[in-house]
Amino acid sequence: MGNGVGFVKSCFTRRANVIEELALRSEGFRDLCDDFVSANDEKLQWERSSAPEHDERIAEYQELVDSLRIEIEQALDRAAVVPFIRPRR
Repeated sequence: MGNGVGFVKSCFTRRANVIEELALRSEGFRDLCDDFVSANDEKLQWERSSAPEHDERIAEYQELVDSLRIEIEQALDRAAVVPFIRPRR
């Protein structure tokens, strides 16, 4: 798995198995994981920056990280649901 999936597993350690399973079958989820690690890395770079727009960029990337975190949590919740199938009569 890519770097993003590993990072997401380190952020959601209790759901590592669901993350692994979802990443194996969903390219969209893997892309979401890659976006999450990229946004986090960019935020960390801006935290080390002394550029005048430092605070603004950190806030923007924090908002993106938070949004992606919610999206990942929702994808994991959907993946963890076991459908209930009624028996045929």
